[in-house]
Amino acid sequence: MDWYLKVLKNYVGFSGRARRREFWMFQLFNAIFLVAAMVLDNVLGLASKDLGYGPIYGLYALVLLLPSIAVAARRLHDIGKSGWWQLIAIIPIIGVIALIVWYVREGDHVDNAYGPDPKAGEGAAATVA
Repeated sequence: MDWYLKVLKNYVGFSGRARRREFWMFQLFNAIFLVAAMVLDNVLGLASKDLGYGPIYGLYALVLLLPSIAVAARRLHDIGKSGWWQLIAIIPIIGVIALIVWYVREGDHVDNAYGPDPKAGEGAAATVA
């Protein structure tokens, strides 16, 4: 849950780098909350019969749109790519597959054009503890 809140605190922060864990934990909690919003819409009778969801789901998705784009851009920065590469998803199937491969790829272990390695201080902290 801390990873989810960390992304929300950096609501529209498109600069810097995001580790795989930060990105995927945010995606996991976001998916859980989207399903919960959909269930809540259905339980309250607000869901559209055609779509299966309603205004609570739509509002939540809209509010989390910018943080989702921002954390994805920072994730791409971690592997040395521009956040604009998210637009490759426009290409059917191949674009989405390319993004998933990049999202699961380990980040650069050195400083790159987008900032220092977010894992840099963890090795020293782990050996001290």
